Amino acid sequence: MNYLAHLWLTEQAGLPLAGAILGDLVHGRLDGRFPDALERSIRLHRRVDAVTDSHPLVAEQRAGFGPGARRYAGIVLDLVHDHALVLDWDRYSGEHLGAFARRAAQAVAAEKDGFRLAAMSPPPAWRFRRLLLSYGRESGIDQAMRRVASRLKRPQALLEAGGNWRQTLPQVRENLPRLLHDLRAAALELARESA
Repeated sequence: MNYLAHLWLTEQAGLPLAGAILGDLVHGRLDGRFPDALERSIRLHRRVDAVTDSHPLVAEQRAGFGPGARRYAGIVLDLVHDHALVLDWDRYSGEHLGAFARRAAQAVAAEKDGFRLAAMSPPPAWRFRRLLLSYGRESGIDQAMRRVASRLKRPQALLEAGGNWRQTLPQVRENLPRLLHDLRAAALELARESA
């Protein structure tokens, strides 16, 4: 799952949306470094990643990648899951995607203290909203893949692994309702455990 799915799941659990982003940026033990609710939100991000990575549907999707590409399949699938979520957004939310993206981007941008504690700055709301909405376009997924690849030691390997991402989309869309159901259950369980 990428940013959009993480934000949707974080909201389902009633936790601060900024944790859905900080979960990718903050590493190591948390140990009270952040306010309690934000720390629970970061933990939720980590739990969602773990459940996603071990989910049988995702394992089946990863198996469709060739041996060299399988290493990067998780990154590719995260982006494709967000694209599928945008395509079927009305199935998962009663709120228009544009309104959700605006509200989520504003909430993330407003979490200045949490980002400061992570020694970072929050993304500007307008830019982050535009990023979330770009996941609805194939060109937006291609661009996101290039952006992620540019941060890797071997960027070309990710680009090659993701070169046929469109072929995985039908299976991802078919599996998304069950996967999101299971991830939402894990998110609500964590929210109850840590309340």
